[in-house]
Amino acid sequence: MSKCALILLAAGSSSRMGRPKQLLPFRGSTLLRHAAETALAAGCSPVVVVLGANADTVGESVAGLSVITTRNEDWAAGMGGSIQAGLRVLADTEVDEAILGLCDQPFVTADFYRDLIAEHARSGAAIVSARYEGTVGVPVLFARSMWSKLEALPLDQGCKGVILRNQSEAVLVDCPEAAVDVDTPEDYAGLGAG
Repeated sequence: MSKCALILLAAGSSSRMGRPKQLLPFRGSTLLRHAAETALAAGCSPVVVVLGANADTVGESVAGLSVITTRNEDWAAGMGGSIQAGLRVLADTEVDEAILGLCDQPFVTADFYRDLIAEHARSGAAIVSARYEGTVGVPVLFARSMWSKLEALPLDQGCKGVILRNQSEAVLVDCPEAAVDVDTPEDYAGLGAG
């Protein structure tokens, strides 16, 4: 059976939120801890949490969980560097594929992560991406054969371009829950998170 890791991208400064969104309360936890627990519940191993801005404080919110934390010291340059920081942790492991996840998509479920893994096993597709609101993106599973394309990303780019440039190797899975992300105080208020 193949082994799937999950890289949780949590390095941003939350500039539009005005405070670290990773630490916003959500369902008795924080957005980041909730996301990490969801990844663990899906059976992903290892779960790598990429920290950057406010790394010490943000990292405390996953203390006690079976996750690996790593830092993207160049977090301000953008998401590409955080993806690469996560992949470096996996370089010498037996992991066959990695899912990229975000801490600010709180309604993405462990079942959906398992759906990505199952679709990869069924189809053999090198990329299995969420599809929502007319676009594609995270969460997305990349087989190890695609990691070199992620490692070549400019620091300021996310993975969407890799998905779009390799559509012949991609399968899309509907995930309307991924359309809900938390970037602004209004977004957060709309969660009814408390």
